[in-house]
Amino acid sequence: MHHLTYESTVRSCFVAYIVQAIVINFAPLLFVTFQQAFSIGLEEITFLIAFTFAIQLVIDLASAYFIDRIGYRRCMVAAHVFAAAGLLLLSWLPFALEDPFMALLISVATYAIGGGLLEVLVSPVVEACPTKNKEKEMSLLHSFYCWGFVAVILISTGFFSVFGVESWPVMARLWAIVPLANMVAFIFVPIYEILPGERKSGMKELLSNGIFWLLFLMMIASGATEQAVGQWASAFAETGLRVSKTIGDLTGPCLFAFMQGLARLIFGRYGDRIDLRRMMLLSAILCCMSYLLTSLSSDPVLGLVGCALCGLSVGIFWPGTFSIASSLLRRGGTSMFAFLALAGDVGCSTGPALTGLAAAAFGGRISSGILCAMVFPIFMLIALLVISRIRWIDRNQLLMQGNKAVAFRSGKQDPDRNSKESHDLRLYFKK
Repeated sequence: MHHLTYESTVRSCFVAYIVQAIVINFAPLLFVTFQQAFSIGLEEITFLIAFTFAIQLVIDLASAYFIDRIGYRRCMVAAHVFAAAGLLLLSWLPFALEDPFMALLISVATYAIGGGLLEVLVSPVVEACPTKNKEKEMSLLHSFYCWGFVAVILISTGFFSVFGVESWPVMARLWAIVPLANMVAFIFVPIYEILPGERKSGMKELLSNGIFWLLFLMMIASGATEQAVGQWASAFAETGLRVSKTIGDLTGPCLFAFMQGLARLIFGRYGDRIDLRRMMLLSAILCCMSYLLTSLSSDPVLGLVGCALCGLSVGIFWPGTFSIASSLLRRGGTSMFAFLALAGDVGCSTGPALTGLAAAAFGGRISSGILCAMVFPIFMLIALLVISRIRWIDRNQLLMQGNKAVAFRSGKQDPDRNSKESHDLRLYFKK
């Protein structure tokens, strides 16, 4: 397998994000089916969602301690094994155990472990590859989660319309082929060392860094801003346009994910010509406008346009924050990526929860809940204004010049590379 290069690794990471989209989004399409087939109540379905999220949070947190010890290749292969095993268990175990709900919990926990590992592993693996433009690759990488999300909805919906929703176990087994195939790829593709030859930041050093905590809050805001609309897009389409669940899924979350993926694809294609921070600032402004259009428009079609614009505007937030973190905290290593993934998951839970609670308080009006959740894109805008005052380390110049030079976009070099870089927020503010 000597002909495999870093490009093979990057392509496998693209597929890994499709795997994550499968394990996160396939089961929610079947919640109503689970209720009817296994006599499971809405409370148990709600617990299933919370349980999945809790497992991923635990994995995010624990991975900061064990991934470097076990190794990226073994962890990446294990992640795909867990993802495939969970999908296969989902197709079989509920029919084999007397308690179908316990079977669903076991299945969901299994693939949630794989999804949590992938969330932490994929970004640093791509970050370590000697690509020409890190921001472009990171944005393109994260777009594949969106394309995977769209594919899960379209392919699964099409399969169910042809063969009937009762054939969902077959669809689960077919989806399991994807992680199994990509698992084989990760046995052979080259895995590059994270921060070769450099001392990685310790946990204490990372957690005492003001920049890290600002980025941590930005990740919470990124996840919350994205999911506050994304998770409620289907219900918004159903109630606003008065369409069926199937059409609601296609016009709501599918449209949202498509526009989100489009934004990441555009930056992945033209990112070398675009300033990342400027694009994120413009995206934050557009996001606030899309929230206002979605929540305040009396026309449901315009509200749906607002949902689409929200998907377009939030697309760059998650990968962009990862790229900024990699630039400002070069020695963050696995721990940094793990904690940022943890923050993102917290945001993905907080955003929809606030939207739902606010909607309930305003008589079930989802638009009112979205308006209250606008606090997240506003915070993102403020945080980006702060980040814009921080010096930016150009990792692409670092790649070309080697580890001995630290080049800034201004062309100036750090006079003391061995100083305590990134320890104090003030060190990075422009004079």
